[in-house]
Amino acid sequence: MTGPERCRLRDLGVAVGGLPAGPLNAITDVPGVRVGHCTVSWGGPELPSGSGPARTGVTAVFPHGDDLWHQRVVAGAHAANGVGELIGISAVREWGLVETPILLTNSQSAGAVYDATVRWIMDHQPGAGLEDAVMPVVGECDDGFLNDLRGMHVKEEHVRAALEGAKDGPVAEGCVGAGAGMSCFDFKAGIGTSSRLVSAHGCQWTVGVLALTNFGVRHRLCIDGVPVGREITDLMPLENREGSCIVVLATDAPLSARQCERMAKRCALGLAATGSYASDGSGEIMLAFTTAHRVPRTAAEPLALASVANDHMAELFEAAVDATAEGVCNALTAATTTVGRAGNTAYELPLDRLVGVLRRAGREARLPGA
Repeated sequence: MTGPERCRLRDLGVAVGGLPAGPLNAITDVPGVRVGHCTVSWGGPELPSGSGPARTGVTAVFPHGDDLWHQRVVAGAHAANGVGELIGISAVREWGLVETPILLTNSQSAGAVYDATVRWIMDHQPGAGLEDAVMPVVGECDDGFLNDLRGMHVKEEHVRAALEGAKDGPVAEGCVGAGAGMSCFDFKAGIGTSSRLVSAHGCQWTVGVLALTNFGVRHRLCIDGVPVGREITDLMPLENREGSCIVVLATDAPLSARQCERMAKRCALGLAATGSYASDGSGEIMLAFTTAHRVPRTAAEPLALASVANDHMAELFEAAVDATAEGVCNALTAATTTVGRAGNTAYELPLDRLVGVLRRAGREARLPGA
């Protein structure tokens, strides 16, 4: 959901890949998945370091709306470049499970978000911290170009707002939640999402992606295969900070933990399709989960978890690549110019010029309403 002045890539008449998108073209097309944002944005560039401005926030992704603590989901993860953090990735890799909501925020606030999520889960689960420790999954990107990191502006109430506001339906994109202070390919970006409908074994499944985008250098930006960054070379920030990217993939296709990890790896290919080369300082980490199974916290009998056969994974892999790439594009087309710390400015991708570049490359692009 964006304002009338901004839009999504498909509103410009361009779609990435050939697979159909889900009804919302969002991660919430996967049944049960919910997303919540809390945006923390206030103050002006005149504020001294440590006092503001805040250009940051929190985003929460729930694999389902039931008792996730006792009904865990199968998951896998992959790091294309590990100079970033996804707290909880070691447990995901070891168990192949996710048992908490997935939280996204800025680098300096990962600990605060972890703590607040622990407290929120303990409020909702009397056994948490007694029968087992709580270890939330928290991903971070560096929004310090726009956000006053020293101010530590994300508080417990912001985390709770993101968690308690999570819902299905359309997902807000651009400068919202954890994406409020993020930049991508030297343009303002933030949160982006997309989905694809796929077939395997004669059944239809959904693959959805949500990306926190904060990576890339301008000259490498590609949209639907068109080298847009070579054509739009102005509107540059004062510096390029090698940010990061956290990608969360959801599907209702039955997969094993190993197959979830394989899907996560394909998300990295989606980032590459937009121009990423996983630069030295860019932590590009992907987490994939399936909602097809509810794995109990304790089980008296052996578990029998069906999965798609490896030789039927082709469309699932294609969907992971294309939904990731389009999610990045949606973050760029939805975001708006933002002024932050010390007057630093991240400019929005100019949609009229983007349309011109795409049309010259043979795409049937046009501005909404044109």
